[in-house]
Amino acid sequence: MKIKYLIYILLTCFVALFLRIAINNNLIVSIIGSFFFGCVISKRLNFAKKEILLSGFFSCFTSFSGYIYFLYKIFNEEGFLNVIFWLNFITILNLFTMYFGFWISRKIT
Repeated sequence: MKIKYLIYILLTCFVALFLRIAINNNLIVSIIGSFFFGCVISKRLNFAKKEILLSGFFSCFTSFSGYIYFLYKIFNEEGFLNVIFWLNFITILNLFTMYFGFWISRKIT
């Protein structure tokens, strides 16, 4: 991979970080990220553009550590059963949101 693409990945990570801080809600960030992730994977982009968006922007915007921290807070405050509920709920919601983004993107083009 060329150095130019690595710089683009770093810049998209930088933008995603500030968007994540501005929104400051793990559930909303997760839903928005899943929707646009579905939109991006439905497009016929070249390898470099997909890597820049998927590995750069979306990996920083919808970081797994934010998701785990959210579940950790629920575990400490409400217990194990609520963690199981939220784990399943968020995962299923994100899968449907990603598919919806994929579907909408295919219908538009």
